Amino acid sequence: MVFSSLEFIFIFLPVFMIAYAASKKEYRNFVVLAGSIFAGYRLFHTLGYTKPWQIALFAFAVLFYFWKANSTSRIEYQNLIIFTGSVIFYSFGVQKPVYIFLFLLTTLLNFIVGQFIENSRHAKKAWLFFGVLFNFWWLIFFKYWSFGTENINHLFHQNLTVKDIILPIGISFYTFQNVSYIADVFKGKAKAEKSLINYGAYISMFPQLIAGPIVTYDHVAKELKNRRHSMQKVEDGLKTFTIGLGYKVLIANQIGGLWSDISMIGYESISSKLAWLGIFAYSFQLYFDFCGYSLMAIGLGKIMGFDLPRNFDHPYLSLTMTEFWRRWHMTLGTWFKDYIYIPLGGNRKGTSAMIRNTFIVWLFTGLWHGASWNFVLWGLVLFVIIMTEKQWTGKVLNKIKPLGHAYMFLVIPLTWLIFAITDFHELGIYFKRLLPFLPQKTYAVLDKDYIKYWGIYWKYFLAGFIFSTTLPQKLYKKMKNSPFTAIILLAVFWASVYCMYRGLDDPFMYFRF
Repeated sequence: MVFSSLEFIFIFLPVFMIAYAASKKEYRNFVVLAGSIFAGYRLFHTLGYTKPWQIALFAFAVLFYFWKANSTSRIEYQNLIIFTGSVIFYSFGVQKPVYIFLFLLTTLLNFIVGQFIENSRHAKKAWLFFGVLFNFWWLIFFKYWSFGTENINHLFHQNLTVKDIILPIGISFYTFQNVSYIADVFKGKAKAEKSLINYGAYISMFPQLIAGPIVTYDHVAKELKNRRHSMQKVEDGLKTFTIGLGYKVLIANQIGGLWSDISMIGYESISSKLAWLGIFAYSFQLYFDFCGYSLMAIGLGKIMGFDLPRNFDHPYLSLTMTEFWRRWHMTLGTWFKDYIYIPLGGNRKGTSAMIRNTFIVWLFTGLWHGASWNFVLWGLVLFVIIMTEKQWTGKVLNKIKPLGHAYMFLVIPLTWLIFAITDFHELGIYFKRLLPFLPQKTYAVLDKDYIKYWGIYWKYFLAGFIFSTTLPQKLYKKMKNSPFTAIILLAVFWASVYCMYRGLDDPFMYFRF
């Protein structure tokens, strides 16, 4: 289930919010009982569990939830609904039912490890090491095991079995949140959470569970125990959600059609001008897809009383790649800075140490996005570009803004091309298409093919360009509470719903990372 789906908008979200808003205990009892039965039915139906002890275990869980609904405060009840509802939400998207148990196991174990780290006098480092090892073991196994085995077979001429391992959705994100939690408890930055329900609500919170933003525990610790709800927050949340939905459905999905068309045609058969249109289309698609998801997540968080962190700050207005990565996927950049770069020494131990630490961060950044050599190359290319800017070109690019914008106009799509195409042979063909003066084995079937596609997609390029700037945000802030803005957002919402009804929708691109 994704946010930009009719099932989520018209079934899951209304049901969840009704349950979440229930205040009287008798309403809570009904909600918890009905939700537990539904969750159990779905789980047992999927797994085929029918043994008496399994049914008894489920009955015990229902009674436990029923008791919690009666014995907890309203905020604890809401956290219970978040935890339960988010697990149900996750179950609709997970590829294998056993991955639900893996998610619950990692949540429980990190909750326990956090307690041991805080209460232990002499074994804090040992518990931290165990927790980090446990979390990253699962990420390495599911995300990199096949990749590593294939490369060992190739390098050492072995014949090790390569298992077709399906990556659990969201594992990269919830692994980072679990690790940041136990690390913060170890450093004394956060107190260990005493309630498993609260910790489960933090990790599983469905707005950010699948694709971020990456939320550290200290960012929401107070809100987990005491948060204020208001109609103003609900209204702001709905507006933010609608803007994100429009970004995803009306811009990203539509302009992404050009990249899909080019992939179907074949890179060998397109002209140089269409190749450039293609990588600009992919750049806009990736931005509005991920930024749209982040805005929807932030909007849903506001409706529930949480202030989730911003994840994008108009990155395509940057003058350097260094600035770009301070504005793009900001929570991921902050995570790498706080939990890898700074612990390694940051820039405190001289230039050579800074270069080494930056190299490690970008190597991990590339690998985090995918188990493929193109992501490793992508991370190393970004490392070289950023180091070049820090040592030589950055000052000039920041000083002469037109030069900086022109530079980024070329660098952004070229680096995204390495990100987009996993096959090096196909990547080489596309680069040759971009630079027609290089030797070509084949030539475009139609040299003026770009005219046809520009005629189809120009309006989406225009929308992408406008909404990449700060102008729409400035206008929105000035007119946020006007009837005109409400009408525009209603139009965006129903236009998005119409596109989803017509099947003009795609899964979020970052789900696979």
